[in-house]
Amino acid sequence: MKKKLLLSLVLLVLLSTITFPQKIFFSKFNLNEIIIENNLLIKDEEIKKLLVSIYNRNLIFLDYEEIENLLMQNTFIESYRIKKKYPSTLQIKIFEKEPIAILFNKKKKFYLSKKIELIKFTNNKDYQDLPYVFGNRKEFKIFYEELIKINFPIEIIKRFTLFKTKRWDLLTIDDKLIKLPSKNYVKSLENYINLIKNNEFQKYKTFDFRINNQLILK
Repeated sequence: MKKKLLLSLVLLVLLSTITFPQKIFFSKFNLNEIIIENNLLIKDEEIKKLLVSIYNRNLIFLDYEEIENLLMQNTFIESYRIKKKYPSTLQIKIFEKEPIAILFNKKKKFYLSKKIELIKFTNNKDYQDLPYVFGNRKEFKIFYEELIKINFPIEIIKRFTLFKTKRWDLLTIDDKLIKLPSKNYVKSLENYINLIKNNEFQKYKTFDFRINNQLILK
């Protein structure tokens, strides 16, 4: 009995001597600092708050997919680059989406990115002059891509309005109203681009293209 007790004590001492240094070694790699770079719209604190669950985790075994899932909860984030800086630092370079419009749809408000992705709306003074879109994202994406194709000066538009008949009205920053037909509206947009180059048409406030092969000016 005494021999067994002695053997147990010896084993306990040996195991303690082996495992204790291992614990010290691995604790050196516990994450205790996150460095955020390249972010302009999102505050450091917002990003770090998303990552609070990975603090004090072992940097060696920290999974990139887990970090991605946490980061992408913020809809302003387009992409990122992650670098582990041993022993205990995580460096994250953020690439943000650029809002190009404010979408109003079913009493909800969102920013829209260049790729027409939804971004959570916040009252950001840098984006208070963005054009408004009254409609749905899917239809606006189609419409916006057509505008890009014909090099329409999108910067002159302050409001896009989609009607139930699937046609658009555009209001410019100088309060000119462009009424488009539901079909073949690209031709009407091209006509408008040519018309506004002529000073004679600058006095008109309404350009109504809804009737086929006709233009009503007011």
